[in-house]
Amino acid sequence: MKRERLLPTLFLALALGVATTGQAQSNRITQDDLRQWLTYIASDDLQGRQVFTEGLALAGSYIADHLKEWGVHPAGDSGSYFQTVRVLGVRTRSNSSLTVTINGQSRTFKDGEGVTFPRNQGGKQTINAKLEFVGYGLSYSPLHYDDYDGRNVTGKVALYLGRRAPGFGATEDRLINARGRFAIETRHAAGAIGPSSQPTPGRGNAPPAGSGGRGGGGNNQRVDFTTVQRLDVPLPPQLTVSDDVYQFLLSAVGQDYNALKDRAAKQEALPKIDLKDATVRIVVDADYDVIQTRLTRNVVGIVEGNDARVRDTYILLGAHYDHVGYQQFAGTVAAGVNAIAACAGQTRPETRPGDIINNGADDDGSGTVALMAIAKAFATGQKPKRSLMFVWHSGEEAGLYGSRYMADYPVVPLDHVSAQLNIDMVGRNACDDPANVNRLYLVGSDRISTELHNLNEDANGALAAPLTLDYAMNDIADTESLYTRSDHYSYASKGIPIIFFTTGLHRDYHFVTDEVSKIDFPKLQRVTQLVYTTAGRVANLDHFPARDNQGPRIGLGQTGKIK
Repeated sequence: MKRERLLPTLFLALALGVATTGQAQSNRITQDDLRQWLTYIASDDLQGRQVFTEGLALAGSYIADHLKEWGVHPAGDSGSYFQTVRVLGVRTRSNSSLTVTINGQSRTFKDGEGVTFPRNQGGKQTINAKLEFVGYGLSYSPLHYDDYDGRNVTGKVALYLGRRAPGFGATEDRLINARGRFAIETRHAAGAIGPSSQPTPGRGNAPPAGSGGRGGGGNNQRVDFTTVQRLDVPLPPQLTVSDDVYQFLLSAVGQDYNALKDRAAKQEALPKIDLKDATVRIVVDADYDVIQTRLTRNVVGIVEGNDARVRDTYILLGAHYDHVGYQQFAGTVAAGVNAIAACAGQTRPETRPGDIINNGADDDGSGTVALMAIAKAFATGQKPKRSLMFVWHSGEEAGLYGSRYMADYPVVPLDHVSAQLNIDMVGRNACDDPANVNRLYLVGSDRISTELHNLNEDANGALAAPLTLDYAMNDIADTESLYTRSDHYSYASKGIPIIFFTTGLHRDYHFVTDEVSKIDFPKLQRVTQLVYTTAGRVANLDHFPARDNQGPRIGLGQTGKIK
């Protein structure tokens, strides 16, 4: 054959080889492996893998043993595969205060006397900012409602009042309870101030859901909150205030606060109010006493990249390997309990007599074994340019313990991390609906990096059988707020681009019937192959995915790449 004919043929063969390398490598991810590992991870022997239990320790050792077998490098403490996570029970001593200034007049309110600071206030800081009134502080596209229309709170402190805006009901309560976080994270406010839910008789407030509340241990001392995070890092303040603060502010600009409060109680529209020169000075001055410490463990391993120029940078992949344990009273697992709200009209399935163990096959046994399969494929196959760090997080169900700890006490510098991919519940169809057999929900892919979103779309298109990517749960109006409810959120809060992969909720969620027999292993394999392919593409980039921080743009009924 002549040389001029040989070269095009050779180039075509090389191109096909490059194009099929990722697919060939992803074929290392097998249903047999996934089934074998999950059969143990979700077995009764592990008693539901609740944090601080022997069952979770057994699961962690099982994962670590496999990592060692595959040649994944340990990245935990003292050359081990385990990072100790310290869960602290903390009591707060607060000297924090809020000073409000308007029309040349100032009033100072101390924590517990007209203003309530969260018990975990973060590190000491002072914030001086303008104050912006944002009505109810809500934005919800399905009701065509937006209190932020025409308002800019960037760098300001957002002030809102009332509770349910016009047309809002119980379905939207999750949005209502997250108004402060929404103002800070989505609208870039420096802080947020809202109404007290009830009069505050003294210092402090109730600890947030999932934070613990009261500590155990040998001393039975009360704890104000439970955390794994650093206590010296400043946090954007989210405060609640009494009627006195609203009265002082609003009367200064000619507003009748009692009339506004009455309108809010009736869910009537609130007027746009210009607070003019109103400013606030927020002094965060809290000291913390650690009165309880409990220990759990993340499992951590690294597959080193093959390019010395970028080998010390990483893509993080994660899943949580804990679950919710077992029911101590058999009566609590009786059939007929109402199904989760996400699957309206469904009820819990029948249970086996005496079955009290929440096996967590899908939540998050499916993500646990998917991450194992990806680690094995990279460790035993072709290495990408950039290194990959795998983290099996502990205590996600208890309050994102493992991921929050890793984000505050990382085993590699966070500025060396290009992206984080989180896998949580990827082995079923949402609400067990056959129409969802090909559906995979993505959350957060577009919020910090448009490029990361597009890379994942391209990776899916390159699969032999692409999945149907659904962004309904990424919609800013998603009342389930899944963006904040799994481990990716701990990294997104640090500015790291993330993608959360999930196949959705079902009626076995957090129930004793979430068992291996109900896992769709062909689907689990395909989702795992997609995450593997996306990770490979990100790890082979010569740069980090661009962080343009455009926020959520792809939502309900939308799909595809962002131009």
